[in-house]
Amino acid sequence: MSDSQSISAAVAKLYNTYPFPPEPLLDEPPPGYNWRWNWLAAYNFCTGQKPHKSNPRILDAGCGTGVGTEYLVHLNPEAAVVAIDLSSGALGVAQERCQKSGATRVEFHHLSLFDVEQIPGEFDLINSVGVLHHTPDPIRGIQALAKKLAPGGIMHIFVYGELGRWEIKLMQEAIALLQGEKRGDYSDGVAVGRQIFASLPEDNRLRKREQERWSWENQRDAYFADMYVHPQEITYNINSLFELIDASGLEFIGFSNPQIWKLERLLSQAPELMERTKNLSDRQLYRLIELLDPSMITHYEFFLGRNPLPKPDWTSDNQLLTAIPEPSPCIEGWRNGRQFFNHDYQVVNLSESEWQFLLACDGNQTTQKSVQEILQQTGASLEDARSLQKQQIILLASKI
Repeated sequence: MSDSQSISAAVAKLYNTYPFPPEPLLDEPPPGYNWRWNWLAAYNFCTGQKPHKSNPRILDAGCGTGVGTEYLVHLNPEAAVVAIDLSSGALGVAQERCQKSGATRVEFHHLSLFDVEQIPGEFDLINSVGVLHHTPDPIRGIQALAKKLAPGGIMHIFVYGELGRWEIKLMQEAIALLQGEKRGDYSDGVAVGRQIFASLPEDNRLRKREQERWSWENQRDAYFADMYVHPQEITYNINSLFELIDASGLEFIGFSNPQIWKLERLLSQAPELMERTKNLSDRQLYRLIELLDPSMITHYEFFLGRNPLPKPDWTSDNQLLTAIPEPSPCIEGWRNGRQFFNHDYQVVNLSESEWQFLLACDGNQTTQKSVQEILQQTGASLEDARSLQKQQIILLASKI
């Protein structure tokens, strides 16, 4: 057996022992939404407009127990969804989860990322969360996925960051040392890890970080095992992350948590330093942010795309006026008042004119009124429409 096969077998054994994530199975669709799993909202984030295609083909690459898969099916009622995973145990849970909640428009395959070429055709949206960093060869993995991305398609990736997981890496090595020849016995690893945390002084850095950041989810053994006794884990910094991205051959569209990557949140009180950053490239700015706030960067979540990915210019009054607006599918409570949750579950408080414009967009998927027509109806301004689009509260479709 090759090293790659040995690693894959060890990873499969972990997830057969502790199917992950260990979320409860429901007899109804899961609550809420994750906009990254909604085709309309994700495509809008990547391109600034609503996709023309309403029936995408979606791949959940490394689906685990199907938590993300279930959302992908329920949030995309016209999509055809395919899910793959290396662990037969986790895959069995995923199938049961989706069956119970009525997420039946999905086909499952017991495959690793490296074998994804066995599935015919291409995909408009590929979701691979928490998977590549557990493979023996992430570059080979991302290249395999890239080959399955259709022209005009987008891919969402989530991998670990080395700086924000520093204490985790130390604990992983400590557990492995104490396990000795029992390493690979994941139940023993969980027991050893829990004993260590219980024994460490209260002011110990590893114990404090666990209590501050991870202990709530790590009450469950599956989470603890995934974090501390995983047989294969690669972490990244900005430099190594973009080596991975560049190897994919795809376009880097942006981080899907962009608020974290705004330098102003760290240096806004030092305008002279902000001025000095103007000559830095985007990658240098990202590196600066993670160096200044390492504990925040526990992971990287980002979109890649395959051209052509048309991006309209909504700064053009003519283009904006002829666009067809509709409310984002990932906002909540907006019909009840100007203050509601946006796509990231952050509270927004619209102006009265912005809210009236949004209300007038309700049902516009059918009526197909233009921005200009809704402005005339509501008395809102063109800047109100731009503001709503920038906040991803409305989606705009270019006039064909």
